[in-house]
Amino acid sequence: MIEKLSETARKTMLEPLFDTGWAMVDGRDAISKTYTFETFVDAFGWMTRAAMWAEKWNHHPEWFNVYNKVTVTLSTHDVDGLSSLDAKLARKMDSL
Repeated sequence: MIEKLSETARKTMLEPLFDTGWAMVDGRDAISKTYTFETFVDAFGWMTRAAMWAEKWNHHPEWFNVYNKVTVTLSTHDVDGLSSLDAKLARKMDSL
C-alpha cells in the first residue's frame, strides 16, 4: 500500500530532486518540473519513453506539452499528496 511521504522521507527523497530542477507546487502537495528539448519530436519521444515507465508502475503524471517544452506535475491521488512513487518517477524522468 502506498503512503503519503513522512517529513523524514520528504527530506531524503525530495531534496535531491530540487537540485535537478523539481520544485514544490504552490497550493498542492505536488512537485513540478519543465523539461526543454531541441525539437517537438525530441519532446514527444521523451514523453513516450516516460509514459512506458508510468504505465509499468501504474503511476501517471499530469503533463502539458507545447512544442519543445514538457511541464510535468507529480502527485499521488490515492494519498492526496506526494508518495515514494512520485520521487521514483521523477528520478526516472530525469534519467531518460
